[in-house]
Amino acid sequence: MSKSITANELKTKGVSAIDLIVRESEEVVVKVRGKEKYVVMPIEKYNYYRECELEKAINEAKMDFEQGRYVSESVEEHIKRITDA
Repeated sequence: MSKSITANELKTKGVSAIDLIVRESEEVVVKVRGKEKYVVMPIEKYNYYRECELEKAINEAKMDFEQGRYVSESVEEHIKRITDA
């Protein structure tokens, strides 16, 4: 479960406030005017999420290729197709 901090607390206490919360919950939700707006997390966790996102994209591309959902065309044909759409 993630914990939260207000933008005002962040402004007055700085990064040390984030450090305290991250030790307990690994991520901090920053609320601005009462609404959740940002998530702060350790860089290692962020990098892990990025790797998962890239792995998913690679798997989707492989599935598209295996199922024939791709277009084989020249650069000129590609430019024409995407600009005429």
